[in-house]
Amino acid sequence: MPIDIDKLTEAELIDLNHRIVARLRFLRQLETHVTMLEFRIGERVRFHPEGRPSVTGMVTRYNRKTVSIVTDDGQRWNVSPQLLERAEIDAHTGTPEGGNVIALPLPEGRRR
Repeated sequence: MPIDIDKLTEAELIDLNHRIVARLRFLRQLETHVTMLEFRIGERVRFHPEGRPSVTGMVTRYNRKTVSIVTDDGQRWNVSPQLLERAEIDAHTGTPEGGNVIALPLPEGRRR
């Protein structure tokens, strides 16, 4: 059912505006939360700060609007999850590029 805004009073228009802004804010937060959950704590990610080379690090925490990252050189960043991508896996070692994780074989009889 469409709303005929030409018939609304100024107070009704202001109320409608506040409700629209609140709904848009909620939808943005929902999108951020869904994107945030695509990344796991401990997962290696990469992002590209404006005017700087790409940065690789590990997800350490979920915040309300951002994800906390500790970079390979120890810096801490809070980054919007929409700006993150998974770090590439090195084809030779099977570990994330630039990572310090060593893949060990599983004991016999154990499955992945």
